[in-house]
Amino acid sequence: MSTSPVTLMVARRVAKGRYQDLIAWLREGEQLATDFAGYLGSGVLAPPPDGDEFQIIFRFADEQTLHAWEYSASRTAWLERGSELFAQPSEHRVRGMDGWFGAIGQRPPRWKQAVAIWLAFFPVSLLFNFLLGPLLNELGLPSRVFISTLILTPLMVYLFIPMSTHILASWLTGAPQRPLPAKPSTQNH
Repeated sequence: MSTSPVTLMVARRVAKGRYQDLIAWLREGEQLATDFAGYLGSGVLAPPPDGDEFQIIFRFADEQTLHAWEYSASRTAWLERGSELFAQPSEHRVRGMDGWFGAIGQRPPRWKQAVAIWLAFFPVSLLFNFLLGPLLNELGLPSRVFISTLILTPLMVYLFIPMSTHILASWLTGAPQRPLPAKPSTQNH
């Protein structure tokens, strides 16, 4: 079994007239996954204005934790509840950074991937060095690099690079992405 993070990418085409229902169901699935050990994050990309295919991404610490979630009774029940909301499902796993850029055959050229990563990394690294550089100046180079990479790597992997790839999705893939509607209110009336 793999010991590196694993991303499960799922494509779902919304059934006619069920867009809002599918949105709520997808949010429920994201919330469900948070209860499982090894869960690292998830996201939903809405289809372009003229499309109907959602991309759902679930990321887990390793193959074992993904497997536990994937074959759990709660996920099976969730999939059953949503079976009327979508058509033509497809799933595949990716490892490493390739998961940020879509399925094989749909990934942008490597130079665009590098630009998206750099556009996330440069401002965050600059801000980090501006704010914490003076505090770290008294340390030796290996210690400064150790501390900065220790802090910046998780921020980049879990927050800023996924944000960059989402913001740049239309440029990366050539297809415009529209944001998901706001989450429905959970207030009781």
